[in-house]
Amino acid sequence: MTEAGALEALISQQIVTAMKTRDAERTGALRLIKNALKNKAIEKRAPLTQAEGEQTLASMIKQRRDSIEQFARGNRPDLVAKEEAEIVVIEEFLPKALDEAGLEALVTGALAELAAQMDRKPGPKEMGPAMKAVQAKLQAAGVRAEGRTVSEMLKKALTG
Repeated sequence: MTEAGALEALISQQIVTAMKTRDAERTGALRLIKNALKNKAIEKRAPLTQAEGEQTLASMIKQRRDSIEQFARGNRPDLVAKEEAEIVVIEEFLPKALDEAGLEALVTGALAELAAQMDRKPGPKEMGPAMKAVQAKLQAAGVRAEGRTVSEMLKKALTG
């Protein structure tokens, strides 16, 4: 069984457990996850790798955060709570998120390596290579961070 196949099996097992405990919200969120993974595999026409599965889950979290923002503006606290509950369930299947201090250390390290390669301090024009370096370090460490947060931290470091 592939790593992504193991993820799908785990989610299926969790769905059965949630159904037995009559936890409707958790069951619904788990079914959304399973369907998203299945749709992505169908779209790809091949089984998903672990990284692709995690990327799919991360994009689901991003969608829900955008929805929360919209619902908060529309004064819909009931829908905000539902989306937040789904995020909690989705995050169970992702590697732990890196805290701000850890991310800052990782960004500093990546910029130092980039500076050594370029023989000068990288500036705002090197945002792309810097972002790739940070993403590679995140993946190597087996942790995750929201792209928007990484981007903002990089901009601050490159311009400062």
